[in-house]
Amino acid sequence: MRLFVALTPPPDVVGELWIATEALRAEQPGLRWAMPDQWHLTLVFLGEVGEGATSDLVDRLGRVAGRTPPLLLSLGGAGRFGDRVLWTRVRGETDRLRRLAASAQAAARRARLRVEDRPYRPHLTLARARGAADLQPAVAVLAGFEGRPWTADELHLVCSYLGAGPGGTARHERLASWPLRR
Repeated sequence: MRLFVALTPPPDVVGELWIATEALRAEQPGLRWAMPDQWHLTLVFLGEVGEGATSDLVDRLGRVAGRTPPLLLSLGGAGRFGDRVLWTRVRGETDRLRRLAASAQAAARRARLRVEDRPYRPHLTLARARGAADLQPAVAVLAGFEGRPWTADELHLVCSYLGAGPGGTARHERLASWPLRR
């Protein structure tokens, strides 16, 4: 199973961002846009994990969620990773978001899963280029986007099925969810 740990924005926030990217989707046909019902903030990407390895992870992530208060976040602006990935920034309680990501990574390591050792950059991936693309115009168009604040109050363990979604995109299935401490 291909797994990741994530937070998901609520439908009104997703809808607002979808509308903000409408013109870009028409102008940038070389990009594969993620479907809005798949938009999420990845905290930890775990890659391929054997089914037997998930029970310990599920227990540990439940404990992480239980000691983490909800986070006030918003989406705004844009950026790119090289010439292949277009994303929007996560704003708000990003220091606490980084701590949550670090705790989820630690939970995965304690469950004996391999976790990439790289800095966490809060973002939501919007689109990927099929090859090298000039993403700077798209970044400029989204520079002024300011999304409404929302409260992230649930942590998810998600399985990703590559190519199983509409148009060959990934399909995501939540395997487990936990409320963040109230």
